[in-house]
Amino acid sequence: MTAAGTLAASWTDGSTLGYPVVLGGVLLGSVVPVVPTGAVVGAAAALATSTGRLDLTLVLLLSTLGAWAGDVLTFAVCRYGGPAALRWVARGQHADRIEEVREQFRRHGWQIVIAGRLLPAGRIPVLLAAGALAYPWRRLLPASLLAAALWACAYAVIGVVSGGVFDNPLLATLVATLLVLLVGAVLNLAGAHRRRHPAPVGEPEDEDTPTPCGPA
Repeated sequence: MTAAGTLAASWTDGSTLGYPVVLGGVLLGSVVPVVPTGAVVGAAAALATSTGRLDLTLVLLLSTLGAWAGDVLTFAVCRYGGPAALRWVARGQHADRIEEVREQFRRHGWQIVIAGRLLPAGRIPVLLAAGALAYPWRRLLPASLLAAALWACAYAVIGVVSGGVFDNPLLATLVATLLVLLVGAVLNLAGAHRRRHPAPVGEPEDEDTPTPCGPA
């Protein structure tokens, strides 16, 4: 049976309801950041590795699609939604952080789209900057798809490792979830430290910046 056939057959199977949970959880968390999406992917990958009741390839595919769709929807809101929608997306974000990302976006473009998806607390400021600068769809779509795929693989690796070490599915899922949350916390602390101690202006890394990406 093909991957599409397997997914269609298992969508309503009570033993594999993890597929819609993966897709829905990642999509919801990518639009409304109330779900720890990395933990969803890691837990599903751990379950796939330790029990075989989920297919790891489908977990990666659905995680990528959910993350990509959420990012594209958020970008569309940032670009076309108006001031009220922008305020809703930007809630909880610091204005100086958004302005900093906007300046980085002007210099690096699609590279910042990928970095924003991979780094905790980086996605929303990047999508806000992309929307404000009217970043072209033809560049945003492939960059965000690549970013979503890399993100899904990164968190699935944590789940695969947990599922391979622990035979108990519940324990493997719990460990994968905790590891994902720990990695996110460490990266958040590192990012906060970097923002409090920025690199001095004029360092060599700022001299060879790419050509700025203009609006569409």
